[in-house]
Amino acid sequence: MKKQLLIYGSGRHTVPFLKYMAEATGKEKPNLCFIPTASGEDQNYIDSFYEVCSQINVTPHVLTVWINSYDQKESFEEIISKMDAIVVGGGNTLNMLAIWKAQGIDVALKKAYDNGVVMGGGSAGSLCWFNAGTTDSRPKELSIVEGMRFIDKSHCPHYNSEKSRRPLYHNNIITGKLTDGYACDDRSAIHFINDEVNCSISLDGENHSYFVYLDNDNNIVEERIPSTVVT
Repeated sequence: MKKQLLIYGSGRHTVPFLKYMAEATGKEKPNLCFIPTASGEDQNYIDSFYEVCSQINVTPHVLTVWINSYDQKESFEEIISKMDAIVVGGGNTLNMLAIWKAQGIDVALKKAYDNGVVMGGGSAGSLCWFNAGTTDSRPKELSIVEGMRFIDKSHCPHYNSEKSRRPLYHNNIITGKLTDGYACDDRSAIHFINDEVNCSISLDGENHSYFVYLDNDNNIVEERIPSTVVT
């Protein structure tokens, strides 16, 4: 079963990225599920998901964690296993992962990923799949958060839009706090197949994705991944 992941720099919903995810499933009208845990299930965010989905050929779903056993009779794993693609939204990565772990959602997502459900998302929704990265989930300053390690590399979203992100990411790799990894500008995405980079796609020619690592002289190398503009 092919394992697929599409990650991008910003958590904002866009037609091209969600359409790309839908088409990656190979289904004519796939079940596409949005998980907005990181935003506290912000209603405007959910509404924007449905608005984007109305423009592509999918059946939209939203997985909410603020539930009770009287009203919800399906487990999170049962819901997730019925989906063809899952997109995770932006927000507080640390809080999201803590809730997922408490509810077993992290385990359910890994099982679905291994079974061919296409995963993806931006911001918190991209960071969560990697071994670690920088997050604004804690007070005062950007700090490191560990992810679920679907891809055993580090990650940096918002690479071009938040001035502190790029130099901090470089420094954390140089000092060994983070492994080498992947960075995405807000409007650029990376498509992984079986844990390896398949391609990069972008919404315009100004946003890019990168593999960032140390060379033999301990210098940062920022290797741009060739991308295709999608509309």
